[in-house]
Amino acid sequence: MRRIAIGAIVLFFWFLFTTFQPDLIIPNRVNIDMPQIKQRGRLVVATIYNTVDYFVYKGTPMGFQFEMLRDYAEYSGLELEILVREDVQEITKMLVEGKCDVVALNIPVTSLYKQFFAFTTPLMTAKQVIVQRIDTVEKKVGINNIYDLNNKTIVVPRGSAYAQRLNNLALESGIKIDVIEVPENEEQLIRMVASGEIDYTVTTDLLANVNQKYFPQLHTSVEVSFPQNLAWAVRKNSTELLLSLNQFISVQKQTSRLAILRNKYYQNQWASYMVNSDYFVLHTGMLSPYDDLIRKYSEELGWDWRLLAALIYEESNFNAQSKSHRGAIGLMQLLPATALLFGADTVSLLKPAMNIAVGVKYLKWLDNKFKPLVKHKEERIKFVLAAYNIGIGHVFDAQMLAKKYGKSMDRWSDVREFLLNKRYPKYYSDPIVKFGQCWGEQTDSYVSSVLSAYMHYKNLTSSR
Repeated sequence: MRRIAIGAIVLFFWFLFTTFQPDLIIPNRVNIDMPQIKQRGRLVVATIYNTVDYFVYKGTPMGFQFEMLRDYAEYSGLELEILVREDVQEITKMLVEGKCDVVALNIPVTSLYKQFFAFTTPLMTAKQVIVQRIDTVEKKVGINNIYDLNNKTIVVPRGSAYAQRLNNLALESGIKIDVIEVPENEEQLIRMVASGEIDYTVTTDLLANVNQKYFPQLHTSVEVSFPQNLAWAVRKNSTELLLSLNQFISVQKQTSRLAILRNKYYQNQWASYMVNSDYFVLHTGMLSPYDDLIRKYSEELGWDWRLLAALIYEESNFNAQSKSHRGAIGLMQLLPATALLFGADTVSLLKPAMNIAVGVKYLKWLDNKFKPLVKHKEERIKFVLAAYNIGIGHVFDAQMLAKKYGKSMDRWSDVREFLLNKRYPKYYSDPIVKFGQCWGEQTDSYVSSVLSAYMHYKNLTSSR
């Protein structure tokens, strides 16, 4: 916890050299731009989790930042990797050190920040406001205007623009403000104000208005800034990435997509219902009613339970009564013929425990079949997922084709190419192909979707 008595101009330099460590003041130290990102094939983004920007509800990743990032990944043809941290200072340090390419937060575009980062076209504007509790007896608050901040203690996220703004406000008005900077993010601090753990914090009016839906005891009307532009940040020398992001944001604005997402998450009438659900992961850690069963059977499989949960979400959206037009049943969408091979009948497949137990047996069988050909477990998981979706024979065919054409049989990025090619006569008519024609696009998308859901679940839930 960092405490600051604000009121002297020298504290500007304190903020500069404590919020940004000395080694961070080299803005072009890492040279990663769009060519390097495209070669990698993956955009790495750092953000925080909260009830607006990035969260999981009933197994579904959601949030303003998440949907914008997903849209940009599709726009740019890049895979998306999201890294989550609670500490804004850590996130900005990650950007400078090259551990991420973009910071996807609603960052106020200030003159201080602009010395270190390049900002995208603004996503929206917001004012900074004081968050405080209303006295339930006297129906009043401790701060009614900026002069009431004198000798008050304000707790803000470490490395955020709020300390900078309070610094400037103290210098402008001649008052003394005691600021404490902590690693918690702003929504965590808002909850601490609501519960009485702290008295005051600062956030944007956007986030404050959302949280007032959950905590009506909060007062958020005292403004401490004029409207500020909010944007994403990149390194100053990532000029091609910045251009690409700005072109994307321009499209989002022209098509009203940005406005739609802003209204969806910042004017969400269902926010209280979602946040109070048992399956709002940020608060309960629960993905589904079947988490305990998934944990139990994932141990038999040797998988992270969140990976098995991602597969089940992709198969059935955690609906134990789900039935497909092909006759697949239950949480793991098992065909009766498959279930019979592992000792279960059609009726029992509607029982969640039995469905998961049989599905895990099938996954273990697939895993054992691939072990001799794909030694690396993390890579083998992709083959198992593909086989679970399309059948092991088609994946074996694709492996044999990969070998014939000089590619690796144990690398999914090589084998998927031939799974996709099995729709063409040149490939499915090859004598080494035993299982005929298939359309691999859906399976390729399936593998990516399961692994993507797994990434989100890892970001937002415990491994235990």
